[in-house]
Amino acid sequence: MMNAKSKFGVKEVVAVGIGAALFVALTNVQVPLGIPNTALQPRAALLAFLSAVFGPIVGAAVGIIGHALGDMFFYGSAWWSWVFPEAVFAVAVGAFANQYGIREGAFGKKEIILFNVMQVIGNAAAWIVAAPLLDILIYKEPVKKVFLQGLGAWLGNIIMIAVLGTLLIVGYAKVGAKSSSLSKED
Repeated sequence: MMNAKSKFGVKEVVAVGIGAALFVALTNVQVPLGIPNTALQPRAALLAFLSAVFGPIVGAAVGIIGHALGDMFFYGSAWWSWVFPEAVFAVAVGAFANQYGIREGAFGKKEIILFNVMQVIGNAAAWIVAAPLLDILIYKEPVKKVFLQGLGAWLGNIIMIAVLGTLLIVGYAKVGAKSSSLSKED
């Protein structure tokens, strides 16, 4: 877990590599929301999970690398106004990684509430503010269209993360706490 005393080590590098690869693989797993170029995607839950466990640096790296490569692989080029907001989201969620108590197995009701409050705020900053503004500035997209897409992404991500992201973290906290107590290398 990233904190003031830890460094960016092998575990974090591995988390970025595996996380980015999984993010790319999940890019094409989506349920359309009826809004152009906007879908419910489980990769949002993966990014929330990695940000909550490993912190904002790992989360931001996974979000930027995974989204850019996923766009390039599946769509031919990166849509940068939606790549960078992944980092905004990851930093918002990951900034509280130490308070979630995931690696210590303490991810209870209070931590679940904090995690979900932060994911709602992080999603709002990323998809209601950053992505639409970048769409307008970089691509000269229509204002109404980009804010509708941003709202759809915000709502879709909140649902995906509240359900799948929370379940991933609860499971990891139970299993990860037991396995990390066997070898304290953090």
